[in-house]
Amino acid sequence: MGLFTREIERAPCTIEVSHCFDSLHAHLRFDNGAVVHPGDEVTVEGPEIMAPYGEVVTEQREAIILRASAAERLWTRLTGDFEVMELCEFSFSDEVTL
Repeated sequence: MGLFTREIERAPCTIEVSHCFDSLHAHLRFDNGAVVHPGDEVTVEGPEIMAPYGEVVTEQREAIILRASAAERLWTRLTGDFEVMELCEFSFSDEVTL
């Protein structure tokens, strides 16, 4: 992989979408053991998956992994902590502020 070049990888994947009272989630698992690194982008092919309330839907799809270049990966590692800190600026409470 070059300093500024990106690579495309295709990987079979399993997607699980849950829309239940005790769990609302969407999980993706690469069936070939592919690993996503900092700066990589993942797009799953196919139409949107909608799980009716109370159900869990599991589908087999293909994912496209756009691998970050070496420069992008380094930049993501250097600046990632700042982006996480932005999340720390928010808090959730039941109090109403005026």
